[in-house]
Amino acid sequence: MAVRLPRPRRFDVYAASAGLLGGLLLWGIGLGVRPADEPVVLFDGRWPLLVPLAVMAGCELLRRAAPRTGLLVGTAALIADTLTQGSLVTLIMYTDLMYAAVLYGPPASARRIPWITGLLTVAGTVVPFALWRVPEALLIGVAVGVVSFAPASTGLIVRNHREAADAALLRAEQTALLAEMDRAQAVTAERSRMARELHDMVANHLSAIAIHSTAALSLDDPATTRQALGVIRENSVEGLAEMRRLIGILRDDAGDGEPAAAPTLDSLGALVEGARANGLDVVLETVSGEGLPAPVELAAYRIVQESLTNALKHASRGTVRVGLSRRDDVLRVRVTSPYGDREAPRAPGSGAGLVGMRERAALLHGTFEAGPVADPDSTGGKIWTVRATLPLTEGDLA
Repeated sequence: MAVRLPRPRRFDVYAASAGLLGGLLLWGIGLGVRPADEPVVLFDGRWPLLVPLAVMAGCELLRRAAPRTGLLVGTAALIADTLTQGSLVTLIMYTDLMYAAVLYGPPASARRIPWITGLLTVAGTVVPFALWRVPEALLIGVAVGVVSFAPASTGLIVRNHREAADAALLRAEQTALLAEMDRAQAVTAERSRMARELHDMVANHLSAIAIHSTAALSLDDPATTRQALGVIRENSVEGLAEMRRLIGILRDDAGDGEPAAAPTLDSLGALVEGARANGLDVVLETVSGEGLPAPVELAAYRIVQESLTNALKHASRGTVRVGLSRRDDVLRVRVTSPYGDREAPRAPGSGAGLVGMRERAALLHGTFEAGPVADPDSTGGKIWTVRATLPLTEGDLA
């Protein structure tokens, strides 16, 4: 089966054509490298040197398509050229083949050819001088170095620069890709944070509005309706204030130019009072927020807030207990509410509350659990328990 060589590049065709035409021009004017009476010239006359010239020009077509093959055939043509009067153009084209073999050849060839040509240059310098003991013998090594080692070394230098440039370009592309991935992750994380804040801020007030508006519509009692409308208005105003606070977080120029303050554990009392106004029987056992990191206070506040919202929508009649304790550099949050079979929640929910609380605890490298457990104060009863542990050490607040 015949081996089909790759198609030569356009530049290689131009180089081969220029070399062949230049060699024919020198041949036409009778300019050779060596005189006809030199001992190494075995094929006398002008015509024999055209054969190595034509073969070398053909090898120029392979300088990038098949550089090793071109160099091997070109070496044979160069040896044949030394047995004739020789052509300067043949030597020049051979140096280009040597350069191209290192620059475009496989990595193994690029490493070996400079070493081989270097050894040949040393041998071409030392051996003739040792045999003939005349200074002119050193010129043989110089000629070998100019024809082989110099173009091979040049090709290796250019190849190393190109590989370094390609590696730098690849690193730049990888850096840009990593930067884009970091940007996308930062955007996703910020959107998740905004979603948690928006849910925790507004869900409690909207749930109370939905529950009391349902009561106002279903009961034909002016006093009850008026009380429900009062609760609705209060939650609407508070929800609007929370929305403004969220806008203050997202904008640097909100209000009077100062960033809105995040809620702290000292605000839990007001939060519980709002839950009681919405109809929950809440008992609060808390600790002072003094000395607690701000991210921990915010996470604990939001977990309690969402737990009270869920209790307002889903809990059975009974007492909701909120407890916070600080122990061993950990803030523990525990919210329990009566758990029983309900046909439907008092207000619709998004289902994202538990996910948001779990994310808040995970961001602080804490733990979060939520689910029904046996009520120790009753027989066979259950309570819904939310438990979160939030580390307080700086190493854990990554």
